Formats: sequence, C-alpha cells, structure tokens
Amino acid sequence: MIDLSHLSGKTIAVLGLGKSGLASVKALINAGAIVWAWDDNASSREQLEPLGLAPINLAECDWTEPDMLVISPGIPSTFPTPHPAAEKARRAGKPIICDVELLCVAQPDVPTLAITGTNGKSTTTALTAHIIGQAGIKTQAGGNLGNAALGLEPSTADDCLVLELSSYQLELLEHAAFDACALLNITPDHLDRHGGLDGYIGAKHLIFARAKGPKWAIISVDDEPCAKMAVELAREGGRHIIEVSVKQPVDHGIYVDDQGWLIDDMTGAQTRILDLATVTHMPGQHNWQNIAFAYGLCRARDVDATRIIDGIMSFPGLAHRQELLGTINGVVFVNDSKATNAEASAKALSAYHNIYWIAGGKPKEGGIDGLQEFYPHIKKAYLIGAATNEFAETLGDDLPWEKCETLDVATKMAFADAKASGDDKPVVMLTPACASFDQFKSFEARGDAFRNLYNALAGGEMTRKANA
Repeated sequence: MIDLSHLSGKTIAVLGLGKSGLASVKALINAGAIVWAWDDNASSREQLEPLGLAPINLAECDWTEPDMLVISPGIPSTFPTPHPAAEKARRAGKPIICDVELLCVAQPDVPTLAITGTNGKSTTTALTAHIIGQAGIKTQAGGNLGNAALGLEPSTADDCLVLELSSYQLELLEHAAFDACALLNITPDHLDRHGGLDGYIGAKHLIFARAKGPKWAIISVDDEPCAKMAVELAREGGRHIIEVSVKQPVDHGIYVDDQGWLIDDMTGAQTRILDLATVTHMPGQHNWQNIAFAYGLCRARDVDATRIIDGIMSFPGLAHRQELLGTINGVVFVNDSKATNAEASAKALSAYHNIYWIAGGKPKEGGIDGLQEFYPHIKKAYLIGAATNEFAETLGDDLPWEKCETLDVATKMAFADAKASGDDKPVVMLTPACASFDQFKSFEARGDAFRNLYNALAGGEMTRKANA
C-alpha cells in the first residue's frame, strides 16, 4: 500500500466512497491518519463499517478540525454548484485535493508520465504502460483509468507510473509533478463542470504546471486550442516541447507523414519509425495520434525505438474502445461503448466502412451534430435509449434509421440487415455518442451487454449450422 505515513495523526476528510475514495480511506487508515469519510449515498457509506469507521457528514461537521479534504473528482467542488462539504472546506481555508495528489507527493522520486485530453487518453495511457512494461521496466497505470491512484502498489525510482488524468483531477492538484506531460486534444466536453470552454481549456493547461526534471511537454497541434497552447508554452520557455501531428510535418516533433509513417523528428533527423498501416489492430487517424503520443512518452522514459515498435505491435487494446469482438458470417462486430460523445464516435466511424451503427443513450450537448461527414461510411442507424427521437430528427432523410429503443433489439436487427446486405465486410458497430446512464450504470456495463449479445448471436449461428 502507498506510504502516507507523513499524514499519521492528521485528520483527513474523504468525500465520495467510490473506487478512488474507498482506496484513499484504506490507505489513510493504514498510515495512521484520523479519517472522516462521507458519501451522499447511504449504501456507499455501508462500506465504512468493515473498516471500523462511522460516517461523518462532511457538509455538517466542524471544519476547524480536518487538515484537508480529499474529494472524489466526480463530485463538483466549484462549478456548476459546489458540494456543501467542498464549500465549507474552502471557507475554512483547507486544501481540496484528489487521490492523485496524495500518490505523487508520497512518491516524488518515481518517474511519472501524465496524460490528458478529451479523447484517446485511456488508450494512450494503456499503450504507453504496455510498451514500457514490455521493455522490462516495472510499470503501473492508473488515475482516471483502471486502478485508483492509492490502489496502486508502491513504486521506486527504477519503476514508472503512467497516469491518465481528467480535467477534474487536474483541478485538484497542488504539488504533484510529472516527468512528462501529454495533452492529446481538446474539444468541448464537461463544460458545466468548468464554467464553459475557457474553464475546460484552463483545466487541461494545468497539466503543464506540474512538470519536473527536463519538463517534457508533449502536445498536439492538430486542434485550435492545443495549437494555441503550444505557442503559449513556447513563449513561456523552460520546457522541452514536443509537438505532435497526424495531419502535417512538425519541426523537431513527432508526426505522421502523407504515406502513413510515424516520423521522429525530435532531433531533426526525420527518422521513419513505423508504417502505421501495419498496425491493423489500431485503425484510424485517431489511433495514429495515440501511437505518436505513446512513442513520445516512451522516449521520455528512455525506451529505445525498437522496443517501442515491439510494444505497439503486441498491444492488445482496451475493452469498449473500438474493441474488435469478432466476425459472424462475414459481419464484423466492434464494441466502442466508451464513445460517450460525438467526437469520440467520429474516431470509430472514420475507421470503418459499411457500418450498421448502433447509437443512443443519454445524449450530451450537441448530440450527433458534426458526424455528417461520416454518413457515407454508414448503411443504417439503429437508435436506442433517451436519445432516440433527438437522433432520429438529426438524421432525418440523410440516413436510413430505425427506432429500436433497447440495445438487444438494435443489435439483432443490425446483424440481420448486415448479414443480408451483400456488403463487403459489413460492420455492426456500437458507438453510442451518448452517456450510458439512461439504461446502464456505466459504459462498461453497456459494452459488456453488447459483447454478451455478440456471443449469443455467434453461438446461435454455430448451432444453426450444426443442425443444418
């Protein structure tokens, strides 16, 4: 367990008892801290009893006693309305932080790579950790992906941490510092939590305020907010800035050329690294961006190019992120349940053709506006969940569509249509462009349900052929 002994005897308030909050409580108890913990959900508070703690309502307690508030990033501390406990902590002058801050302060000598962005950060984090681990360095990934920060194993200066950081987490850091920081992209998201687009961009910029060592700043120049930020970082100086592009050459950066090769120009040598057409398990320009960033981060950790290539080629991918489930009767099934907004769905829709598209759920602002350029890739849309009527109105006469309401109906109908289509390699793709919370507890649960439907259809086809 992460050593937090410097907090022994201090009173630490923990708000939110999800994965990160519960891990924080356990680590703090182990460190000898006095823990005040609360969750607004009564069933979540029941997790405290086996730990020997009674819940303390942090919105009603005396805030002269706690030394700090460790808040789960999903709980608002500022916009749109701060949780009452966060407001009381702020008025009392107490630090409001997240578990990542505790992790990094406890292990300042551990090489740590930090990754943020609107889309692609989970794949880039997992890919980077996989490559470095394959190179023989003990590596763990966590933060906003996988394990909670304080659920990781202790690391040493010979190891490596790869942390995915959300904009929420970045706003809850005070002293955490990273050896290399990467910003993949910025498109509008979570605007209510940041008071608008400028607040969201400002939160992402915070990652570069957390640099140590040679201060590697790896940043895309393919969208306007990031390109503008790269200019600002260069003007400020004091950083080793590596620009990344999948659209154009960048001097002394990393880019993909017009023939699809990953190019390392960090030393001005324009070295061809890898033909990305050969990375068939990571299709699409968005994955090229993920690969380019992972390459830069691994070079920041002194992994040589040959080992990086080997790691890229052996990367198994992530569940629910353009996860290739398999093929039934020539129909390919792709699980992209992680695509909870239109920008994320665009990545998958751009990478395939002859798509039978399952979309919908709890819609986000903007819905599926902006996806029109990918309509030629789509044969038909199958609409589910709360977004059904809104998406049907957006599609209008531009695409054939069907109101299916539920995922199981949509999947079966899409498969039947794809199988009968005569298309070359038709694809049944779940890329919802929506949150899952209308019908599922998480995007993972939605993706698991889609995988189960695929398995059932595959089993049914095998039985049918056996009985034919």
